[in-house]
Amino acid sequence: MTTIADPKAPRPPRARPSRLTTRGNTELYGWVFMRASGALLIVLIFGHLFMNLVDGEGISAIDFGFVAGKWASPLWQVWDLLMLWLAMIHGTNGMRTLVNDYASKDTTRLVLKGLLYFAFVIVVVLGTLVIFTFDACPADAPLDLLPSFCTA
Repeated sequence: MTTIADPKAPRPPRARPSRLTTRGNTELYGWVFMRASGALLIVLIFGHLFMNLVDGEGISAIDFGFVAGKWASPLWQVWDLLMLWLAMIHGTNGMRTLVNDYASKDTTRLVLKGLLYFAFVIVVVLGTLVIFTFDACPADAPLDLLPSFCTA
């Protein structure tokens, strides 16, 4: 005599994968990082916008001299560097997640993530170099093109 399984009966316990086959907490750390970096980015971006647009003379005052004066302070160098790095890591991690979710072939996923990481490295390295090697008063520049604090 055959019996039909009761549909309301609990399922048998699922076998847990061994520790060797799991990926660990990498995705959990990525999820927590996205929330924390998103909150910090909101503070950094609104502070940046307030300093540049509200506290200053508006968008018409933002020029080479304004940026040069701002980056003369280590506070704003670190502020902009932190904003650059967090935004790039945050965006790269988000795009990595999208590539993992939507790229069905392993080779496509590998190529897209390789291009993503390459773009990340280029932008972060160049942005960091610009922030820390920016010279507001180059020696061979015409005086009429330099900010006012360079002539003093």
